[in-house]
Amino acid sequence: MASLIATRRLVVKIGSALLVDRSTGRLRADWLKGLAEDVAMLKARGTDVVLVSSGSIALGRGVLGLGLGALPLEQSQAAAAVGQIRLARAYEDCLEPHGITTAQVLVTLEDTEDRRRYLNSRSTMETLLGFGAVPIVNENDTIATDEIRFGDNDRLAAQVAVTVGADVAVLLSDVDGFYTANPMQDPEAHRFDLIEEITPEIEAMAGDAGSGLSKGGMKTKLMAARTATGAGCALAITEGSRMRPLKALEEGAACTWFRPKGDPRAARKGWIAAMKPRGFVRVDEGAAGALKRGKSLLPAGVTEVTGDFGRGEPVAILGPQGEGLGAGLSRYTSAEARLILGCRSGDIEAILGYPGRAALIHRDDMAI
Repeated sequence: MASLIATRRLVVKIGSALLVDRSTGRLRADWLKGLAEDVAMLKARGTDVVLVSSGSIALGRGVLGLGLGALPLEQSQAAAAVGQIRLARAYEDCLEPHGITTAQVLVTLEDTEDRRRYLNSRSTMETLLGFGAVPIVNENDTIATDEIRFGDNDRLAAQVAVTVGADVAVLLSDVDGFYTANPMQDPEAHRFDLIEEITPEIEAMAGDAGSGLSKGGMKTKLMAARTATGAGCALAITEGSRMRPLKALEEGAACTWFRPKGDPRAARKGWIAAMKPRGFVRVDEGAAGALKRGKSLLPAGVTEVTGDFGRGEPVAILGPQGEGLGAGLSRYTSAEARLILGCRSGDIEAILGYPGRAALIHRDDMAI
């Protein structure tokens, strides 16, 4: 089973019912302070942490006095607009005393499914993590429709884990794992400690569950596990209402672990290598040697660009004699790449008329 102790990059999903007191509609401030201590503990070890948090609608509805019942879409969006400010402020107030910078990242599931948006999100979060910040990722509920109706933050957390190349994802929930049946309805239901593979039999066991504030059920958690493990990321479902829930998980609290399929970076590179290239870039000997040492491909090392491709689309990388070196996702269109080939990164803005990225293909988006 996975462990948080050696985790390189962790994504944690936090449900509304954990953050907001059902009876008052107010933030559970003491619980959030405990979570902040967990994050600080992990950061002190060198672990990158990303938090995917529900709670904006639940907080906003309390402020607006909307009660606990189902809300029309426009009221859900209004509640999200009010609650989002309070949610971001709460995370900042709890993490700042630990010297941790927070950043709010608003996305929808579409942002992780569209390649260009995916690359933008990935670049932003990689940069934030490089600065040591903790991104607080929320669905953009003020404009989303399907996301509000289905409450898919479990699946969003898994897709964020794939986006940032996390090796572990934790779904903090109101249940302590995956059961053979709904334990509130079936007294003989038992929890799995480890699920090696998500089989049709496992899928059949997933039933809808949730509270008045938390809309995600076991079906969405199972979808999240499939997404994460398929990209090499271990995933745990655990009960999160206790104080210091990540510390408790590390110390053996009840949970269900889903075993990953391989390493997240290897899985990503395999995905890139399997894509059909939309074009080709030829590199000189110096760049070829740098690529083999794990470096990014800079425009200065490119001698030829062929094909018609957009930003984020796959291209084949050829050596000086036309030999295949690998593949990667281009950070420029083919037209832009032709303009800047052979140029130093510092000259890109002058040539294109706008700031560009230093690498034509980043090493994280490359399979050599």
